[in-house]
Amino acid sequence: MKKLMLIAAMLVSGLANAQQLKAVSYADGDQKLNGLVTPNAGKKLPGVLVLPAWKGIDEEAKTAALDLQKQGYIAFVADIYGEGNIPADNAAAAKLSGKYKQDYQAYQKRISLALEQLKKAGALPDKIAVIGYCFGGAGALETARTGLPVVGVISIHGSLGKAADRPNGPLKAKILVENPADDASVTPEIMTKLIAEMNEGNADWQIITYAHSKHTFTDPKSADYNEIMAKRAWKHTAAFLAELLK
Repeated sequence: MKKLMLIAAMLVSGLANAQQLKAVSYADGDQKLNGLVTPNAGKKLPGVLVLPAWKGIDEEAKTAALDLQKQGYIAFVADIYGEGNIPADNAAAAKLSGKYKQDYQAYQKRISLALEQLKKAGALPDKIAVIGYCFGGAGALETARTGLPVVGVISIHGSLGKAADRPNGPLKAKILVENPADDASVTPEIMTKLIAEMNEGNADWQIITYAHSKHTFTDPKSADYNEIMAKRAWKHTAAFLAELLK
């Protein structure tokens, strides 16, 4: 009996370990970066890069990565800020994310480095997409703007604007924007300019708007969480990725 219980405990422990994301250390010059990859790394599969919200790697990003593994993808959660630079509160997060929104080339470089790690983990180079939440949603759009080698990007309650003095350019990646209807940070003017940018870039784009939803509507830990709309958004994410990557 004790032997059976021990075997059962070992099986449960093995299953739990199989579901744990694995730490990956990489760097941008002297700055150490600490990403996470799904346990199926090493297999030759389509890949999805996950760009976290403004406080860095969080539970929503980790959960998304493990869900993406279940859908048949290798997922890599990017570390944009780097070791020693994790914001302690909203004010610090706003300041740090604002820095990368302004210095968008530095943001694009960190995304590019994370994409290289995803490829090293086994992701098929011609079947890679990017999803991002909040600040990471801005990063998903920056991925498309800089022409990084991905087939599509998804911005989930992302920051959608860019500096007025930045010219529009070609947008080869397919774009899905999942936007909460009551997000105060996305004004009609910002949305109009984004649509114009995507049209001028000849992008294959779509915008889905979620009713009765505020900014962080997909995060279960947020006061803005809207369970029904969050589940719909994830289904839309899965369908878009399946179209691009399978």
